[in-house]
Amino acid sequence: MSVKVTKRIIVNCPQERAFQVFTAGINAWWPKEHHVGSSPSVDERIEPRVGGRWYSLNEDGSETDVGRVVAWQPSELLGLTWQINSEWAFDPDFVTHIEVRFHRIDARTTEVILEHRDLERFGEAAAQMRAAFESDEGWAKTLASFARVANAGEAIASRQNLAARG
Repeated sequence: MSVKVTKRIIVNCPQERAFQVFTAGINAWWPKEHHVGSSPSVDERIEPRVGGRWYSLNEDGSETDVGRVVAWQPSELLGLTWQINSEWAFDPDFVTHIEVRFHRIDARTTEVILEHRDLERFGEAAAQMRAAFESDEGWAKTLASFARVANAGEAIASRQNLAARG
């Protein structure tokens, strides 16, 4: 049985926008302190296709891989590998999985469900890593940051629409 952490958040934007902010807009919301490179991260990127890279561009010009895109269904599903081991370093031979689902509640509201699976693969560090991902500083903080950007973008779009009509 797969050991996992599941987090849910509601964002006040359409499903398509939630997916776009999560993927193409990751640099705007990914917590900068959540980096594993040799120097601080300046840009987070997810390449928009199955097989694409998930990686960081760092202050010193280096790149640090985080994982790969394994599912890409715009507006509905994003599947990623997490190839960061229990030492918080990229390991090409280590893989856990992240699935992010985007469920339309109504035209302006989306539920985002993130599930980080296969945590038993951390071996002796599995309980420690699960606790880290489950903590307020783990996926909860990351999704809260995502929600702030997704919600703010929708508020800006609404103001622009009102101004255009006014």
